Amino acid sequence: MQFTSISEREKEIVDNFSLFDDWEGKYEYLIDLGKKLEPLDDKYRKEENIIKGCQSTVWLVADYRDGRIFFKADSDAIIVRGLVSMLIEVLSGQTPEDVLSAKMEFIKEIGMMQHLAQTRSNGLVSMIKQMKNYAIAFHSIHS
Repeated sequence: MQFTSISEREKEIVDNFSLFDDWEGKYEYLIDLGKKLEPLDDKYRKEENIIKGCQSTVWLVADYRDGRIFFKADSDAIIVRGLVSMLIEVLSGQTPEDVLSAKMEFIKEIGMMQHLAQTRSNGLVSMIKQMKNYAIAFHSIHS
């Protein structure tokens, strides 16, 4: 299986967001990303998989296979589903080391932090932090 790098995935997201002239279009695109997110199995919708620090409920789980981390997530808020979908697009299928070293610059490049409410920005940071925590755990277990 061919894996693309984090920077290639980030560039693709930046390119896709640059197709829209205004934030209304960008939000619609974000909502579409959320709609395409694979539904999370009900067995993962439990308290220990909820990301702390998010205003909305966000469930995040990770699996480790063949030296790579694969993330699955869902949220009860459509914009947040789009946000977590972007993060999964960038980080899922990467090695723990690559996840840990990811700068996530695409978030700034697309202007996301300036256009989210403070609580959503905090939630986005919490999602990234939890994904990196999984990477730390898998790295320490498998190295």
